[in-house]
Amino acid sequence: MDNTRNTIKQMKSRFLVGGKVLIGGSAPLVLIAGPCVMESERMALSMARVLAKLARRMRIPLVFKASFDKANRTSHLSFRGPGLEEGLRILSRVKRETGLPVLTDVHEAAQVEPVSRVADMIQIPALLSRQTDLLAAAGRSGLPVNLKKGQFMSPEDVEHAVLKLRAAGCREAAVTERGTTFGYRNLVVDMRSFSIMSRMGIPVVFDATHSVQLPGGSGTRSGGDRSFVPALARAACAAGVSALFVETHPNPSRALSDGPNSWPLSKLGSLWKQASAVAAAARRF
Repeated sequence: MDNTRNTIKQMKSRFLVGGKVLIGGSAPLVLIAGPCVMESERMALSMARVLAKLARRMRIPLVFKASFDKANRTSHLSFRGPGLEEGLRILSRVKRETGLPVLTDVHEAAQVEPVSRVADMIQIPALLSRQTDLLAAAGRSGLPVNLKKGQFMSPEDVEHAVLKLRAAGCREAAVTERGTTFGYRNLVVDMRSFSIMSRMGIPVVFDATHSVQLPGGSGTRSGGDRSFVPALARAACAAGVSALFVETHPNPSRALSDGPNSWPLSKLGSLWKQASAVAAAARRF
């Protein structure tokens, strides 16, 4: 156990994403936000511009998030996204035109190298959080990694996944809480998990929108209840997270992926005011 602790201590407690956004340690709360999936180039750019404007106006350290592929949809008939090549082209344009750092997820080890040429941070989806080859490839990329805790994992067990990243050379990683399976088609957030995972000394993130998801709860797609997002976000910020992850959409009822748990783009500023105020108060303790 001592060797494990020493190995994780070699990882950074805070780091820069894209050379612009500092996450972890005593740095202010970071917002990771964007659509669940890129529905089109126009939509992604429009949302990124709105988010960039919001970040400037409210002085939010913001990382733009969007997926080029949703490989774990409930149904094979569901929309998955533009794919790797087109998705990376869109993300590259988002970076160029807005100046925001960008984060996207990978599902296969072969995707890591091309993604690392565009993205500023690589994300490991929750359902793939134990995939050794994928973690090793991400760890070798030279980029910070956001590792989502599997819905089936205890907060203590995340440590083993982090060690896989470290063994591949990664020193900049964050872990994200996104709820834990509680019976069928339901997730709960154990607020103890933030304290437990923070013992590793790396940034801890809270995914406020996936945590209110009801997996497979709407037949051929997942359901959710976004009304719980503000309360859970405030609670997580009180627990001392380094960043808040929010999937947002201008019209969640028409979103092609995760609409029921996406947060309305028009209300993101209000949510941020609540969360950042609680985070600032928590830091004083």
